[in-house]
Amino acid sequence: MTDQFGGTTMHVNNPAKGLWKNHEDDLEHDEVIVVEVMAETIDRDWWAGFRAELETLLSQDEIVVRATEIIRL
Repeated sequence: MTDQFGGTTMHVNNPAKGLWKNHEDDLEHDEVIVVEVMAETIDRDWWAGFRAELETLLSQDEIVVRATEIIRL
């Protein structure tokens, strides 16, 4: 991420806890870690490929990638 974007911030000290029910109605537990990067533009194809690689590497059903526009005043 640092090579791609020049820097990154990871929020891992106290991961958020997640709970949900799966298709069998069993309770699932998760720890959520947030990784932030700043980018001038969003390359959706790059992010889709990177997300797929991470899902495989980390054995995750789904990794969420979200973008928030920051307005400079």
